[in-house]
Amino acid sequence: MTNNPLQIEPRLAAIMAQEYPRFSDAEYAHRHKLLAAVMEKAGVDHLLVVTDHRVGNAPQWVTSWPGTVEAYVVFKPGVKMTMFMEWYNHFPLGKKIARDVDVQWGEHQGIQKTVAELKRRGAKRVGVMGPLAVSKWRLLEENFQMVGLDAEYIRLRTIKSEEEIDWLRIGAALSDAGLAALIDGTRVGLTERELGNMIERAWVGYGGTTMIHYIGRTSMAKPHIFVPPQHHSPRKVEKGDVIFCELSAFWWDYAGQVLRTMTVDAEPTPLYRDLYQTAEAAFDAVTKVVRHGTTMQEIVDAAGVIESAGFSVCDDLMHGFGGGYFQPIVGTKSRPAGPLPNMTLAENMTVVVQPNVITKDQSAGVQVGELIRVTKTGFERLHKAERGLFRVG
Repeated sequence: MTNNPLQIEPRLAAIMAQEYPRFSDAEYAHRHKLLAAVMEKAGVDHLLVVTDHRVGNAPQWVTSWPGTVEAYVVFKPGVKMTMFMEWYNHFPLGKKIARDVDVQWGEHQGIQKTVAELKRRGAKRVGVMGPLAVSKWRLLEENFQMVGLDAEYIRLRTIKSEEEIDWLRIGAALSDAGLAALIDGTRVGLTERELGNMIERAWVGYGGTTMIHYIGRTSMAKPHIFVPPQHHSPRKVEKGDVIFCELSAFWWDYAGQVLRTMTVDAEPTPLYRDLYQTAEAAFDAVTKVVRHGTTMQEIVDAAGVIESAGFSVCDDLMHGFGGGYFQPIVGTKSRPAGPLPNMTLAENMTVVVQPNVITKDQSAGVQVGELIRVTKTGFERLHKAERGLFRVG
């Protein structure tokens, strides 16, 4: 972190300077209190918090350990947690990072060891947060009354604490670094794969890890894509191209998300200028109504500037973000994202507003937007990346 090249606040730089960063004891105590309330409401005596086959982030939220392969955490308020984890070469680091946990190697039979531990504790009714293969769920069900609590976990993750928001600020700064590298380094002749590599190099050196870097690249004169694809091709950047991207770097489990559009060695064509201006107008219109208590219909109505300009969208207009892809997931009048969620925005939700404005024939499109924090009276930017239609190359 020499000379603070990411230009982040000293308190955030201090978090990044830790060997393996953790939240405060008070933060974990608060999380465990929330879990205890969920358990009481569900009438369960123990909670099993799971990462299985590299899927599921609940153990990290509860213990600080990311759960690289398998992690089965047995939780009960007031009792030290037990975690069975894989693999043995991950075991030393798991013991170092996991907080206030009896960490044990699962010996490739972690679910069986978990059942034995729950029996030892006299468990009768067990709640589960996180994914489990059907065979493992059935094994648990043979011994205990099981209650799925994934919806409650998502609810707990929807409203962010101040400490979590600081970690999201770091994820945003890392994502912004990837965007800056793309803007500064894009040249005619580079492949999409090389652009992706350049983006990753910008955040990996600071401890960031890759969530996504979706990159769309096409000729403005003869466009062939309208939304950034999820995998890069060997196509090369050419003069007169437009590049539009969606970038997210993780700081542990906390990622930013920044979306921008740029042209290569050329001014935007009239179509792309119109698409871009509409996307910016939609971002401003939506964020203007964002506040504690905003309804989903207010968001859709604000985004009506897209249809008024004769365009539509492909990507979701808004989605919850930070620890997962959460509600509210909202589309527009012309491209709904399913039924409107029966909810309102709440203070300290973090959401991505991302108008991916496209032509109705799905021949061309742009990306604009970023992760924001909902406040009582409006919103706060978590990114510092400049807005605008950039010219690169």
